Amino acid sequence: MNTELLSARGVSVSYGRTPALRGITFGLAPGDVVAVTGASGSGKSTLLLCLAGILRPDEGEVYYDGRRIDIESEAVRSRLRRTDFGVLFQFGQLVPELTAVENVALPLLLAGRRRRDALKVARERLDRVGVAELADQRSAQMSGGQGQRVAVARALVTDPRIVFADEPTGALDVLSGEQVLVELTGTARELGAAVVLVTHDTTVAAYADREVVLRDGQLDGAAEAVLAPSGQHRRYR
Repeated sequence: MNTELLSARGVSVSYGRTPALRGITFGLAPGDVVAVTGASGSGKSTLLLCLAGILRPDEGEVYYDGRRIDIESEAVRSRLRRTDFGVLFQFGQLVPELTAVENVALPLLLAGRRRRDALKVARERLDRVGVAELADQRSAQMSGGQGQRVAVARALVTDPRIVFADEPTGALDVLSGEQVLVELTGTARELGAAVVLVTHDTTVAAYADREVVLRDGQLDGAAEAVLAPSGQHRRYR
């Protein structure tokens, strides 16, 4: 029986004449926390955009829960990102005019939840990731690490089945980045959500259960890394 929650099959993407992905095949199981690593320009972010239904691949197929999503309309794919998928980017992308609790409630409001209910759930999620005291502050009043933890709360507020995180600590100092990763991976595991964590940093990748490596738009052979009991990664082919 196929236990994959999300999969890419032969996915290729080019920007003009420049290939970004070359026939990628990738699978994600329920509750899996996977780091996608590689140098800048290796295709990591492009792969995430395809998996999250933000970008249509030029070739290949993307399946979620047994359903092919790359051929669905933008409206259907957007709805998935409001319900089943949570997305976290490097700079958080909070709406500056809104408070933290309003930012976190936004996906729920867009999905049609009553404002009072949405704000209640948002406050609970802020508390769960350890930043309840920021609820009524706007992003200009927060540090980078605080803002990114609010963005983690927003990515998790709908209890998504998959969280996509693109370089979530790239703009943070080491301590703030560690706090964000602890909140992201810890809370996702508590919720039973799978995580696709895109990073170029092997320290960040250590928070995942396994690692896949991209080089020049291709998987590095069949290379994969599994988190060993010592906390170090071991790779196999």
